[in-house]
Amino acid sequence: MEAVLDLLAEGSTIESLSIEAIAAKAGVGKATIYRRWSGKQALLVDAIRRLKGQPSTPKGESVREDLLILARGVGRNPDPRASKIMPCLVPEVHRSPEQYAVYQEIVQPRRELTREVLRRGVQTGELRADLDVELATLLLTGPVLLQKIFKWNPDIDETDLPERVVDTVLAGLAPRP
Repeated sequence: MEAVLDLLAEGSTIESLSIEAIAAKAGVGKATIYRRWSGKQALLVDAIRRLKGQPSTPKGESVREDLLILARGVGRNPDPRASKIMPCLVPEVHRSPEQYAVYQEIVQPRRELTREVLRRGVQTGELRADLDVELATLLLTGPVLLQKIFKWNPDIDETDLPERVVDTVLAGLAPRP
């Protein structure tokens, strides 16, 4: 997995990655890789999952606090290679149905955590009963991800961006009188 991440950080595209190149970079034979992974896609999923790390777990104290925990984790990667790799993966996801499936496999569990918090908020009355959970999930993660990966707006301070996004979105999701 480290070899895959190193090759991607060095500029290799997903298409150009081969088991041969990965094995050479890792200093192992191809058979070693095939003993653990069925192919390049399975290895890539595990490598990107490692790069992203485990998502923070909401504590269940309040919808706002749980959404802040999740929003603060959006685009945050402990591995310094992530800043080189993640932006390069976006075009790959758009061009390739296989890479789109890899992306969905990685982000789906993270997205589900946000859905769970939002559904709980509806049940407790903290959020509107007619809440569109999918749209709310997008509203909460999209701006933070866009700014972190692409530095879309240079005038936005990322320090408190998750808090600002969560509070702004929650104002629109609050129950109506």
